[in-house]
Amino acid sequence: MPGFAYLQTRSRYSCLGGDTRYHLRGMSGGFTVIEILIVVVIIAIAAVMVIPIMTSAASVQIRSAANMIMADLEYAKSMSISRGQQFSVVFDKTTESYSIEDQGGAVIPHPVKKGFDYVIDFRNDSRLNKVDIVDVDFDTTSEVKFDYLGSPYNGSGTPLNNGVISLQAGGTTTTVTVEPVTGFVSIVD
Repeated sequence: MPGFAYLQTRSRYSCLGGDTRYHLRGMSGGFTVIEILIVVVIIAIAAVMVIPIMTSAASVQIRSAANMIMADLEYAKSMSISRGQQFSVVFDKTTESYSIEDQGGAVIPHPVKKGFDYVIDFRNDSRLNKVDIVDVDFDTTSEVKFDYLGSPYNGSGTPLNNGVISLQAGGTTTTVTVEPVTGFVSIVD
C-alpha cells in the first residue's frame, strides 16, 4: 500500500498547514514592498515634524540672543550711571562673543555667575549656538562705551552716531540698535 502511506504523510502535512515546500517559502527573512513603504512613510512623517522644530529653534535662539544683548547693553549703561564711570561692551564677531569691561579695559565679574568674567560666548552656549554675530558697527568700531550719564560713545571715544549689531540664525536676521545721545537700545526684526 504505497499509496496509503503517501496519503497518511500528505494528511499529516495538511494538518500542519500544508506542504512543507510552501511552509518553508513563507518563513523567508525578506520584507514585503508594503512593509518597506510603511517604514518610508513613517520616516517622512517624522522628518516633516522635525524640520519646523529645528527652524523654530533658530528663531527662538535669535530672539533670546537679541534680548540678552539688549539687557547687557542696558546693564553696562546702568553700571556707568550708578558708578559714575565708563563701562564698555566689546564685541568680537570672529569668536561670536562679547564682554563688558570697566574703564580700565578689564572684563568685569559676572553678577550672577559668581567667579566668572562677564563674557558671553554664543558658540559655547548651547542655548545660543545657532546664532551668528554677522556685523557690529559702532561708527566702524566694535565697541560701545557709556559715560556717567548713560550717553553712548564709539570705541574711539567720540559720541556715537550709529550703533548696530546684526544677528542671524537660520534664515532669520535681527538687529539690535543703540541710539545716539540717549543710548536707547531696541530690537528690530
